[in-house]
Amino acid sequence: MDSRSDSALLRSLAEVAPGSPLRDGIDRVLQSGRGGLIVIGDGPDVLNICSGGFLLDAAFTPQRLSELAKMDGAIILADDASRIARANVHLVPNPNVPTVETGTRHRTAERVARSLHVPVVAVSESRKEIQVYVGDQRHPLEPVSRLLDRSNQALQTLERYRNRLSTVTRKLTALEVEDLVTLRDVIEVLQRIEMVVRISQEIRRNLVELGSDGRLVHLQLEELMGGVVDDRRLIIRDYFNEDASFRIEEAMDALSDLDDEALFDEEVLTKTLHLAASVLDLDENLAPRGYRFLDRLPRLPPVIAERLVDDFGSLQQLLRAAPTDIEQVEGMSVSEARALKENVTRVAESSILDRYQA
Repeated sequence: MDSRSDSALLRSLAEVAPGSPLRDGIDRVLQSGRGGLIVIGDGPDVLNICSGGFLLDAAFTPQRLSELAKMDGAIILADDASRIARANVHLVPNPNVPTVETGTRHRTAERVARSLHVPVVAVSESRKEIQVYVGDQRHPLEPVSRLLDRSNQALQTLERYRNRLSTVTRKLTALEVEDLVTLRDVIEVLQRIEMVVRISQEIRRNLVELGSDGRLVHLQLEELMGGVVDDRRLIIRDYFNEDASFRIEEAMDALSDLDDEALFDEEVLTKTLHLAASVLDLDENLAPRGYRFLDRLPRLPPVIAERLVDDFGSLQQLLRAAPTDIEQVEGMSVSEARALKENVTRVAESSILDRYQA
């Protein structure tokens, strides 16, 4: 599934999520024991395949949708589902468009979605199901209870992965301070960060479909994911080999594009992120630039962090720097340089203590 079609599906799922007027109307149709065919879009392409019915151009309400579904024809809504354009319409899509459906209503829905690229909702009277068609994709709307169960299971998995990630991240910080970081250490953290991010993305997809019923899941997810995405970016900035054709955004996209098998292949991950300039050696010593370490310091403006990395070049050089050296950085006063040195020393010492006390 490419990103554009996936985004189109998510937008459509958000329109029919619990709490939205359209979902309220669809649920009313289902609860009344009737079926329905709803096209979200009233552009010229859609109107060209409409036959019969009648023009409404009325404001959308769930009650109106439910009443209009009593007729056999399709209901045409505006692009934003704010108005009901037509009702009791017979749709005549291109019969040559392939479809895997068997029922008349669902075959029509799939052909319209595939040929015109508009979202189509089919409510099955016999199976008591709701299907959303977007382009070549078909997505059944699951009961809220099932989505919540799946989301809570995923949250439990995410919490376990997040706890393990916290452990290896603290270890990496201590190794950076002691100048003992190897390629193996960096790869391990990046792999775990990416797995945490991917689990969270699955939960976010469920949240789109849950709509207003997913508030508690959303709060738990935000708490578990605090700082993870920022750490991923900062670690890549600390270690990847940047050049004119490969910058931080390309590295971030390359990591996200790896499938699970490639993600856990050390050689593939190393080459993809340009982590090592030579032949793969997992025990190769790496020197962080210091972006992630500086991000842990209180009240340090990002622009000053950038200047510190530019001037000192590596975390070890910064750790060894005296306050008088830090004073030379543009924007740093004498008092600020001393305070920074104290914070650097404090964070470095606490990182080493965390490692050996864990």
